[in-house]
Amino acid sequence: MIPLSAFTVFLGCVSALAAPASQPVTSLSDALVSKVKTNMKQIATHSWEIGTALEALTEFEWPSLSVFGGSLPPPVKLHSGEAADVIQWATQIVKAKDPNALPLIDGDGAVGDPASIGTAVLLTNWTRTDRSDHEFSTAAGHQLKYLLDVAPRTSDGAISHRADQVQLWADFVYMAPPFIAYYGALKGGSGGLSLLKIAYKQCKLYRQYLRDSSGLWQHIVLGIGQDHNHWATGNAWAAAGMLRVLEAIHHSKLASQMKNEQTDLKSWINEIVSASWNHQHSNGTLYNYIDQSTSFADSSSTALLASVTYRMATLTSDNSHIPAANKAYNLIKSSVDSNGWLRNTVDPETFNTPSKPGEHSPEGQAFVILLQSAYRDYHQALASRK
Repeated sequence: MIPLSAFTVFLGCVSALAAPASQPVTSLSDALVSKVKTNMKQIATHSWEIGTALEALTEFEWPSLSVFGGSLPPPVKLHSGEAADVIQWATQIVKAKDPNALPLIDGDGAVGDPASIGTAVLLTNWTRTDRSDHEFSTAAGHQLKYLLDVAPRTSDGAISHRADQVQLWADFVYMAPPFIAYYGALKGGSGGLSLLKIAYKQCKLYRQYLRDSSGLWQHIVLGIGQDHNHWATGNAWAAAGMLRVLEAIHHSKLASQMKNEQTDLKSWINEIVSASWNHQHSNGTLYNYIDQSTSFADSSSTALLASVTYRMATLTSDNSHIPAANKAYNLIKSSVDSNGWLRNTVDPETFNTPSKPGEHSPEGQAFVILLQSAYRDYHQALASRK
């Protein structure tokens, strides 16, 4: 990990290079990012909030262990203290797990959300010092079994995001397919290839159900309580989830057997990125319902979509959306207060109202960390190509 203090110096060194227009002048300070991270860990309590926070910690603090960091599987033996916070949190979840339940944690009625913690549990199992301890492997296996064998589905195989009815939410794509793909990348062989293809197929099916002619995804379809609006966070969840599936495939030993799938995923991610930034406002923000002028500005989705944009540019060397990401980055910088709280967020539990005064979005805090990680890695890649 590059400390942000060193990263700030690094940015100064690369600023003279031929970078895309609208490059931010300065990075978020290391002290402020530290506050954002501390706040995130304090208020993340729901399953999807914890899963997103664990992913943010991994990408920011332990980038070589994330799906963006290099070849998979990761090393079996970690250096002293490496990923200690991620492993400790994942361990607490597994130790507290209901032994009679297949999901890792109560999902508040959601099928997909508990699986968001699964990647950290798999990493913990893979790098455990006691090789005779199968507790983490069993917990991850039970979570996978729930998704593949127990959860309700559509007739063509899309796993429902809700346990009580067949209903598809854009959010699901960030929660479950990345876990299934990571499981496959670690498993390897024919079994691993099967899981990677399942993760890809879930992305494909969800896109078929949720994407419309605008290029954007609807939030919720099927069942009772649908939301056909183009929720910004839902679109960001979908793009970010497909990106993690893509990178799990790309860095696995099975990548050569899934070239077409990787091409598809890149195209599907870019659909969302392109369609979303078409509705970016002059100050860099996206509205909560992206294409509705009567909606309100939302910094959460803006941060997550900007992180996806930097990641895609790093992967493909296509900088066409970097000016939009840079405007968004500057907006996020101005939206984080001196105490490390992201302001102007949507209430993540209502979807359609701003967070109330004095309340904060756990996922929004994580999105700032994901954005900072992607921004850092993009500029490192940019410098290495010069």
